[in-house]
Amino acid sequence: MGDPPLIQLHGVSRSFVSKTAALDILHKADISIQQGETIAIVGASGIGKSTLLNIIGTLDKPDEGRQFFSGEDILGYNDEKLAAFRNKNIGFVFQFHYLLKGFTAVENVMLPGLIGGKSKKTIEKHAVNMLERVQLGSRIEYRVEDLSGGEQQRVAIARALVMGPALLLADEPTGNLDQKNSSAVHQLLKELNQEMGMTIIVVTHNSDLAGLMKRRLTLKDGKIVPVLK
Repeated sequence: MGDPPLIQLHGVSRSFVSKTAALDILHKADISIQQGETIAIVGASGIGKSTLLNIIGTLDKPDEGRQFFSGEDILGYNDEKLAAFRNKNIGFVFQFHYLLKGFTAVENVMLPGLIGGKSKKTIEKHAVNMLERVQLGSRIEYRVEDLSGGEQQRVAIARALVMGPALLLADEPTGNLDQKNSSAVHQLLKELNQEMGMTIIVVTHNSDLAGLMKRRLTLKDGKIVPVLK
């Protein structure tokens, strides 16, 4: 038998309740994602794309269903174990980079490793290597507020990858960038997938970025369904 899928959701449901109604985002939804796949989650605003991404990334829990990572049931983890799992296995890139102002590029990239208990010397070496890989070797000691928007987002990508995660999740990663910087980030994500063999899942309205992914998925009636290219 081969290795299990990297990600499996079985019968996952998630709803949000307001004063007037209950909104079902996911209803007994299933998905299976292999290691190394690239996937775009697309569709209209408000259908639950980010909610799905947050569940896959363990930032949110489903109301019911089962969730596996490399064959291991992770929904039974307590908060401390889940946080440690997330830090080691999943990298996140958002539309807003959430870098710490007043700190340098390398200090920002080092943070996940320091949180994960890595030695300062070891994680600094990894951080420098990742910044060089995203073509910011000459900006390592720059404070993040002194970098351009495109450079800041590349720092965020380096930070997401410094722990060598199996999974990179990106929510509108180029939503705040101009076309030139967006194209550069798109190409970088494609190259990193090929070099590192990591799975990439992006939520995006950008058709160019979606087109670089091998699969496109959307949500319909609470189910996860493929989108034909």
